[in-house]
Amino acid sequence: MSRSDGAGLAVLVPGGGGQLGRDLVAAGAALGERVEVIAPGSADLDVTEPGAVVEAVADLATGAAQAGRRAVVINAAAYTAVDDAEGNEEAAFAVNADGPRMLAAVCSSRGVPLVHVSTDYVFSGEADRPYEPGDALGPRSAYGRTKAAGEDAVLGSGAYAWVVRTSWLYGTSGRNFVKTMINLESQRDTLSVVDDQVGSPTYTADLAAGLLELAGRIAEGRGPEATVLHCTNAGETTWCGLARAVFAELGADPERVRPCTTEEFPRPAPRPAYSVLSNDAWIGAGLTPLRPWREALTAFFADVRAQDPTALR
Repeated sequence: MSRSDGAGLAVLVPGGGGQLGRDLVAAGAALGERVEVIAPGSADLDVTEPGAVVEAVADLATGAAQAGRRAVVINAAAYTAVDDAEGNEEAAFAVNADGPRMLAAVCSSRGVPLVHVSTDYVFSGEADRPYEPGDALGPRSAYGRTKAAGEDAVLGSGAYAWVVRTSWLYGTSGRNFVKTMINLESQRDTLSVVDDQVGSPTYTADLAAGLLELAGRIAEGRGPEATVLHCTNAGETTWCGLARAVFAELGADPERVRPCTTEEFPRPAPRPAYSVLSNDAWIGAGLTPLRPWREALTAFFADVRAQDPTALR
């Protein structure tokens, strides 16, 4: 199914106030009346509240049936404060594990497919080649442990469900690394950025389009046989490499970004040293591969300028 064939979809997106949730709304709008995306923020749908989850999925299923649409849930709700989670693992577990468990149970009871978004942090980061979906997990942080638990809950629920792992997300809304680098470029002559962590920066607009393509396939009963998939922009870089690319897009000298080591920039939560995810299973399932990360970054800057021509002056 191509991305333009999403006819008759009704998609509930818990976590709709985040950068991915907002881009899922935009991606659905781009497909026109064929796709309805309902994206409540955490204040409107708390995935840790069973009653709220039951009501939201029931309303989705009922409304979709009345409108002749096919219902799918894409769970973008997550506790993503990686460092904060080290001291608040119980709170992170509630959102990242208990929430998906409840969503999966309710989706199973209502016959609604579920796509659960997960992360590269479920791996140890010790690999020397891109991680495949079936590779052993080895999270090293509280955030990673709670996300791994969420995956287990979804996959073991008996629901018609998929887990999609992604990495290094940034978008035009919300806070993220790319926006931080944009701000710092105008504030500092030079800055040091970690150059020994490798991953795949992923533009949430691209990920959102991919998730809706997958949702359409699933709703038609043609979901991939593999229930765990990876979806990132193609290629890899370091945080330093990404920061330098941001500076280049701003017309600034990339050499103003100086490489440093993880040891020189300690954080409460350990980061994976290498967390590139292989997209082979995604492509093998016939889903559209995401473009290279560097092309996506250029597109991000074009989108920011289109939304506000003065934003990057």
